[in-house]
Amino acid sequence: MSTVYLSMSTDVIHGGHMNIIQKAAELGELTVGVLTDEVVASYKRFPLLTYDERVKIISNIKGVAKVIPQDTLSYKKNLETLKPDYLVHGDNWKEGFQSSVRAEAIEVLASYGGILKEFPYSADEQYQRLEDASRDRLSIPDVRRSRLKKLLGMKTTVNAIETHSGLTGIIAEKTQVCEDGKAYQFDAMWVSSLCDSTAKGKPDIDTILYYEMTPVKPDIELVDMTSRLRTIEDIMEVTTKPVIFDGDTGGMIEHFVYNIRTLERIGVSACIIEDKIGLKKNSLFGNEVVQTQDSIEHFCEKIRAGKKALKTSDFMLIARTESLILEQGMEDALNRAFAYVDAGADGIMIHSRKKDPAEIFEFCEKFRAKNTTTPIVIVPTSFNQVTEEEWAERNVNIVIYANQLTRSAFPAMQNIAETILKNHRAQEADAMCMPFKDIIRLIPEE
Repeated sequence: MSTVYLSMSTDVIHGGHMNIIQKAAELGELTVGVLTDEVVASYKRFPLLTYDERVKIISNIKGVAKVIPQDTLSYKKNLETLKPDYLVHGDNWKEGFQSSVRAEAIEVLASYGGILKEFPYSADEQYQRLEDASRDRLSIPDVRRSRLKKLLGMKTTVNAIETHSGLTGIIAEKTQVCEDGKAYQFDAMWVSSLCDSTAKGKPDIDTILYYEMTPVKPDIELVDMTSRLRTIEDIMEVTTKPVIFDGDTGGMIEHFVYNIRTLERIGVSACIIEDKIGLKKNSLFGNEVVQTQDSIEHFCEKIRAGKKALKTSDFMLIARTESLILEQGMEDALNRAFAYVDAGADGIMIHSRKKDPAEIFEFCEKFRAKNTTTPIVIVPTSFNQVTEEEWAERNVNIVIYANQLTRSAFPAMQNIAETILKNHRAQEADAMCMPFKDIIRLIPEE
């Protein structure tokens, strides 16, 4: 009897799926490779049903003899293991990002005489409605909030890119690359005070509150919490990915507990607060400006108060230690990190201004020697030569690209403005501009 292989990822079974399973089963004994949660999350929407749940559904479909995991978008591994007589697929992968996956599969089949059977892809309107409904469900606050923790359970390393508007949120949501039989997309979005304030044309001064250790309030609260929440709402309205919020110092404890409840309620997945006090200045300045690190005791008190204020177990409060930024040494950074975990922090962010990642590597190694489970978060802005795979080898769990969209946008816009001024017309600038119809296509229609 001939053997047949078919791969599936869906958690919404429709008539088209049933049809191709039936056709595949008619060719011989059918093995279905179910894409793992990590693979599905890397190229498609986040799966609403777990791998085990999807396996159970597909195993019970008539004609399916066996179900196995497919842990890459590439078919190569399973084809070389099974050597099926037939590989079955819809013809919708001839173009687009999966075309390279198709080409590789054909090459593997040719190596042992296997045959690719492609059937016309059947667009199902009911399925599309279900798929749209599934995406809508992912944007519901309770569902969105829980996704970061779920992703950390699925993937060795989760990546996030900064967003500061609805449009940058759409870019973070939809950008996708297929390479070497794998698909890549961003897992989450980072909403930073630096990029939010920059987008509004204001300096990065503490967006949460003001001096904690003095009764004197500074004259400036440039981008307040209300304004930042509005930015989050703009992003969340057009996206589904989890949001990590830059909470600066967290402000006064009495105010922080209310702010963190608000973030939790609207569906934010995590808030990162740093162990500094006083009027906040961006860490990029290091010791060039006066910056005061909080005491371990006071910052732990803030962590405990924040954790006590939360209503769900989905929300993550991540503690950021500035010890390396402020040149307080590795021992201080580690002592603080362990103390913050003991106080209830759900993760530790370690930061550095150095271009050499050596001190971050050292921190990860020494932290993991005593703590193997608490997520480590990094923002590799200065030490940007290290790949995500290399961070994974060092047991880093979240990599945040904290300001690249903002930094790329401003030079581009400035260049366009100068080009128009120099030429007294817009013709020369057009070649550097994306057609507006292409931008419109990015924006979802309701």
